[in-house]
Amino acid sequence: MDMILTDEDRAFEQEVRDFLGEQFTPQLRSAAARQAGVFAEGELARTWHSILYRKGWIAPTWPREHGGPGWTAMQRYIYERECGLAGTPALPAMGLALCGPVIMRFGTQAQKDFFLPKMLSGEHYWCQGFSEPGSGSDLASLRTRAEREGDHYVVNGTKIWTTHAHEANWIFLLVRTRKDGPSQAGISFLLAPMDLPGMTVTPILSMSGEHEVNQVFFDNVRVPAEYLVGEENQGWEIAKYLLAFERGGGSAAGRLNAQLAKLKDIARSEPGEDGAPLWDDMRFRERIMRLETEIMAIDWTERRQIAKLVAGDGADGAMPSILKLSVSELYQKLAQLSSEALGVHAIADQRHALGLHANEPPIGPDHGLTPTARYLNTRAATIFGGSSEIQRGIIAKSLGL
Repeated sequence: MDMILTDEDRAFEQEVRDFLGEQFTPQLRSAAARQAGVFAEGELARTWHSILYRKGWIAPTWPREHGGPGWTAMQRYIYERECGLAGTPALPAMGLALCGPVIMRFGTQAQKDFFLPKMLSGEHYWCQGFSEPGSGSDLASLRTRAEREGDHYVVNGTKIWTTHAHEANWIFLLVRTRKDGPSQAGISFLLAPMDLPGMTVTPILSMSGEHEVNQVFFDNVRVPAEYLVGEENQGWEIAKYLLAFERGGGSAAGRLNAQLAKLKDIARSEPGEDGAPLWDDMRFRERIMRLETEIMAIDWTERRQIAKLVAGDGADGAMPSILKLSVSELYQKLAQLSSEALGVHAIADQRHALGLHANEPPIGPDHGLTPTARYLNTRAATIFGGSSEIQRGIIAKSLGL
């Protein structure tokens, strides 16, 4: 595996660091540090989105022909690693990282011309309508139906755990357009503006207090047929294409290492049972080192995939599931050990000090603000995007087991 950076790669790496040093201001750093959810709050996400859009870096994976930077696989890796290490706001992935590639692959020219520029600019803020009550990991059992009536599809049903639906003005969703035959064969992929009559968004608050997810209800919502992506009943094929991006897109090592650095800072500051810093406790430090080893394995796995892409060999088929499984479990382990390291400070309910509009200081040390909220939030990491059980099944199938 050849991961030696070329002179051009090193110049790009320095360009990214210079850009972050200038544009990721202390105010933005402070705001990002108060985020405990999977994605940054809408206001912060829009601010950072606009900064990246002006730079031309908002869609790292997009080809130049569609308005992306046209980066190499190595440049994308460098950019995502540096952003993760810096702790930049985690932008919602539903539009640029998920729906965008789907439209590029399956959309009509008219859909590409209309939607892609608005995704780039941030005019369209997207959410994803896949899961339903009783249809999460078993996505093919979804029951939201869409019946064709002239130039519209009439949609009835509900979607749940819809991230940032309260912020979004567009949704992409899977709907059932045929009742007979295999369940996968009767699914279609629709796009819909969120202000259509009959659509209702109901908030769901997480254990940690964040409002990230929602339930969306469709009551005779009339969606123009021109917003069908691909062919009718082709939705399952499109969904599988999209899920490869959701489960294995991008580099996670940077953000994992940033969380690891915060854990080490806590361990150096908080006392152990003997009153000395936890970092001096060899048993606790060994637990940190084990996590560091796992993160290093993730980092090198991602590097290996980059090397294969650079060599033109293509990525491993099961790798998205392997990375999704490993990364989600690592986020949980980091959050749990960080909460343990906080000791009594982990008990405090800090939701009053979290988020952009917090009006009270944190209870205890500043480094105690987000770990417990992250611990509660990451309980879902091994469920959303395909549960760990589903990922293990995919991996086993790829191995012929």
